[in-house]
Amino acid sequence: MATPTETQDKTSPDKSARTKTDAAFRTIGEVADQLGLPQHVLRFWEKKFHQIRPVKRNGGRRYYRTGDIALLEEVRVLLHDQGYTIKGVQKLLREGGLAKAVRARGKAQAAPEATPAAIARKPTPDQRQIGMPFELLSDMGNLKQALKSCLRELEAIHADIISRQTR
Repeated sequence: MATPTETQDKTSPDKSARTKTDAAFRTIGEVADQLGLPQHVLRFWEKKFHQIRPVKRNGGRRYYRTGDIALLEEVRVLLHDQGYTIKGVQKLLREGGLAKAVRARGKAQAAPEATPAAIARKPTPDQRQIGMPFELLSDMGNLKQALKSCLRELEAIHADIISRQTR
C-alpha cells in the first residue's frame, strides 16, 4: 500500500516539469504554465508567427523545443510588456529574427519607466503604431526634424556645387 506522500508525488502536476532537463521537449500545458498564458493563446500565436513551430506527434499533440519556448517568451514580452502589436512583432521577427527582438527588449528595459509621469503618459492601445514600442515614438519626432534639417543643408550644398560647375 502506498503512503500518502508517495501518492502525492505520483499525482503532482509539476513532477514532470521538475524532472525534465532544460533541453527536454515541453507540452503545450507546461509552456503555457511557464509563460503564464492560456494554451489557446499559444495555438493562436503559432498561426500568426510562422517562426513558432512545435513538433507535432500523432494525435496533434504539440511538443515545444527550448528555441520555441525562448521565441514565445520574447513574443510575450514584446506584445504584453513592450506594447508591440501583432503586426509589429511579425515585422520585427521577419526583419531580424530573435536577436533583433532581444535587442529591442534590452533597449526598452534600459529606459526608466517607473516614475508616475511616465506611467501617466503611457498611450492607450488605440494609440499604438505598428512595430513601434511606446518609448521610441517621441524620439522618432526629434529624429525626423534632425533629418529634415540635414536634408535642407545637403540640398543647399548640392545647389552650390551645381552653380560652381556652370560658371
